[in-house]
Amino acid sequence: MENPSRGLPAPPPLGAAALPSGTYDGQVVLVTGGGTGLGKAIATEFARLGAGVVIAGRRKEQLKATCAELAAVPGAGPVTAAVCDIRDPERVAEVFDAAEAALGPPDVLVNNAAANFPCPAEDLSPNAWRAVVDTTLTGTWFATREFGRRHLAAGTPGSIVSVGASYAWTGGPGFAHSAAAKAGVKNLVETLAVEWGPYGIQINGLVPGLFPHADMTEDIRGGLTRAAPEGHAARQPALRVGVPRELGWAATFLASPYARFVTGHTLVVDGANWQRRSLVQPEVVPVREQLGRAPFALPPGP
Repeated sequence: MENPSRGLPAPPPLGAAALPSGTYDGQVVLVTGGGTGLGKAIATEFARLGAGVVIAGRRKEQLKATCAELAAVPGAGPVTAAVCDIRDPERVAEVFDAAEAALGPPDVLVNNAAANFPCPAEDLSPNAWRAVVDTTLTGTWFATREFGRRHLAAGTPGSIVSVGASYAWTGGPGFAHSAAAKAGVKNLVETLAVEWGPYGIQINGLVPGLFPHADMTEDIRGGLTRAAPEGHAARQPALRVGVPRELGWAATFLASPYARFVTGHTLVVDGANWQRRSLVQPEVVPVREQLGRAPFALPPGP
């Protein structure tokens, strides 16, 4: 049971807003990967502040269900969805066209869609590498590029929030593909903030810590359980894990009028967990052992 006298306090309740009511009235927000998990939590908080929300993802039925949930959020603007694989630049352009036809040109882009799974680096096949990098980095670039080009051509300001990961700084043993991709996402934030700032386009990164949610994949959830079967709260400096709406509040701030001079920054929302260090580091356990893999052996030749 949570001890209220220790660790960081719990957040305000679900339904509270981090910004004034109506902050995003008349604005259109496009969230990739917005049908599930943290993308859904982010989309919910934009909707709560009056935004018209477009969620993009691969699963039509999930998008439909999430649209209904978002539309029921108090204060929400209109909500629509588009099936999209962000690895396809032509489909990305079509999604922007559809969003504009339905609600108007997106004022805010949230790059949340990504792919990931734990794997020792030596076991990564070329297809596995491409599956993660093409979605997490290249797909993010395609959506960012489409958003940027449209605003540059129209001469209008805009805001981009790209979801990253702390192992873009630290490296990510067991996640070489994702860590490399997220490092690229972080660099895009820093590069494009300078390139596009003169045209009124701001771009920031947003890094979540541990935010358990129902849409976590089984391999990620299983890895967390193996690492700490007793739970993770005591392993965080905050002595608790994150609540998805906290990430949504951070996203709505970064894209808001109240953060117009914040650009090129990556905000880490993880209760300082990524900065935690022990006075004496624990014994090294190779990634293969952590994942329960047998010793590596090359496959037999032809």
